[in-house]
Amino acid sequence: MSSLVVVHPDFDGVWPFAADHFRVLWPETDFMRLEHGDERSLGEVVGDTNGLTRLVTLGMEVEQSCLEHFSELEEATFQGAYGRKLGEGCAEYLEEKGVTVYDHPSEGFWSQTVAEFGLALTMCGLRRIPQLHREIITSLDPWDYEAGKGKARPGGRGHQFGDNPDFSSGTVAGKRIRIVGAGNIASRYASFVSMLGADVAAWDPFASEPCFHRAGSRQEYHLEKLVEDAEIFVPMVPLTKTTGGLVTAEHIDALPKGCLVVMVTRAKICDTNAIRRRVMADELSLAADVWDQEPLPLDDPLLGRHNVVHTPHNAGRTIDANKLWSEKLEVQFKPR
Repeated sequence: MSSLVVVHPDFDGVWPFAADHFRVLWPETDFMRLEHGDERSLGEVVGDTNGLTRLVTLGMEVEQSCLEHFSELEEATFQGAYGRKLGEGCAEYLEEKGVTVYDHPSEGFWSQTVAEFGLALTMCGLRRIPQLHREIITSLDPWDYEAGKGKARPGGRGHQFGDNPDFSSGTVAGKRIRIVGAGNIASRYASFVSMLGADVAAWDPFASEPCFHRAGSRQEYHLEKLVEDAEIFVPMVPLTKTTGGLVTAEHIDALPKGCLVVMVTRAKICDTNAIRRRVMADELSLAADVWDQEPLPLDDPLLGRHNVVHTPHNAGRTIDANKLWSEKLEVQFKPR
């Protein structure tokens, strides 16, 4: 019995460490990576298939005529950059031939990466870390914490105090963190901030009670209640036909003044115009990796604001997530 991994170079442009990690997981396998410009089909690329029982294709075009060459195949996965990549009639053909085909069970391969990034954005939003980093490159003013003689006042400039008291600031501990979602990403994020001492509540009508319990969050049954007392508001569900615009302008307007909004899944689950309006009015602060327009134009008024932390939609892409992408496929194959 033998195994084969075949990789199209375009796949490496999306998951640059995933294919080679499959090679690590299957050290005895045959491994083929096409050159750029090589658009041969799977059937044209693979010659002798005698004894080949396990097959992994990554980014390859696969048609039924290709599969007919693999007469001894028992298990396989046919992956594009996102989801299964099989031509018309292939799934039915494989089922008829008794070949077990594996897919990703979920998007859990990047949930840890995104959740940790969300925690980092939360802390950056609370403590103004990116703003201060940028400011000290061009000015010594941030080093001067003293209010100055005769200028000290309650709630003003103080020794080694860099927070902005107009917005949620300071520690995660004690903050009222309100999360939309209790899935792979949101539940991990909830567990992180709960462990740090936050008061965590989450709303997700599709999640079961254990999802909230294991994450250390209280289940809220009404989205309009969730937003009422939020010091940190975290909409954290994927963008689908049912979640687009889920968080309405009314929900955004109900957030208390000074609330920090953290966004790391998709921007358009929210009414982004309402978020923009309140951020520009200095009513909310924002720490976001996802946006209503990507890339943001360089003249976008959100860029560089004192109450905005911004990153370019890269929360989910780490070497670790790439490796886990492969591991969640490989583990489904029968042990050898």
